[in-house]
Amino acid sequence: MATTASTRRQFLSLLGLSAVAVGCGTTAGASSGKRGTKALRYQGWAGQVTLPELAQDLGYLGDVRLEWVGNTISGPQDIQSAATGQIDFGGAFNGAVVKLAANKAPVKAVISYYGADKYAYNGFYVLEDSPLHSARDLIGKKIGMNTLGAHSEAMLDIYLQRGGLSQSDIGKTEPLVVPPVNTEQALRQKQIDVAVLGGLLRDKALATGGIRPLFTDYQLLGAFSAGTYVMTDRFLSQNPETARIFATGVGKAIEWARATPREEVIARMTDIVKKRGRNEDPAPLKYWQSYGVAETAGRITGKELKLWIDWLTERGDIKKDQVTLSDLYTNEFNASGS
Repeated sequence: MATTASTRRQFLSLLGLSAVAVGCGTTAGASSGKRGTKALRYQGWAGQVTLPELAQDLGYLGDVRLEWVGNTISGPQDIQSAATGQIDFGGAFNGAVVKLAANKAPVKAVISYYGADKYAYNGFYVLEDSPLHSARDLIGKKIGMNTLGAHSEAMLDIYLQRGGLSQSDIGKTEPLVVPPVNTEQALRQKQIDVAVLGGLLRDKALATGGIRPLFTDYQLLGAFSAGTYVMTDRFLSQNPETARIFATGVGKAIEWARATPREEVIARMTDIVKKRGRNEDPAPLKYWQSYGVAETAGRITGKELKLWIDWLTERGDIKKDQVTLSDLYTNEFNASGS
């Protein structure tokens, strides 16, 4: 069954439902009290090393320790968990951050953590012999991505709009949720027509061959920071020093990864994966190239959020002036690169 534009908006509104619950009194954010302020609960990504994990291994978090509670495959789910206090920080595509804040979730972006550049990007791939070559060719086709209502769906919408498709035609495309580790296989078995692949999984698939890009987010928008880590207002007010250590440490890790030879970064990340004992295969890490963060030390300029305020307003997902840009983020806790 095709996913309509209305269904997409309904999915995006799910962020709002949980946010309203947070705004109505759900305990959000701070792990003070029985856990203290030196433990940061978080969700990881299978087979990958996140910037906070890298920062901790490099010693940039000092006496603040990360406390892994499980993995996620979805940015929107990650920041919802942060907003409701299940974890202490979460990261997502900036459009999802804007959507959550628009629905009164008490969260604030503190540092950028991923983006698009010539090395780090998400591509929309088809089989080499696929008849799909343009935006219009995607009408009625299945596009596999890690989650709906986030980065990949936003890129798809922009591509389709620029390709001249009406909202009605855009609604006839079929974005589907496919776990990242299964996306390449689903494409090769023709269960989907287009696969969204990024990072290690993209480069591994390209090395295997037989696929080609329809477009990439880097081609669409150039180099840009695409996602931020958020913390609740409550956590920031109760644990400002911990927040400062976290944001500054992640900022230092961004610059370490940028300045260090790629082989050394990969060796460090491989060691981290092996040491943490989560039954993961570190082999795909050899394809890592960049975290893609555009600004020095992940500092937030505002433009990376305003882009999605405008996009969501144009789609009708949020109302004009529902979000105040200056309330969405702060660089106060990021002393790295200042």
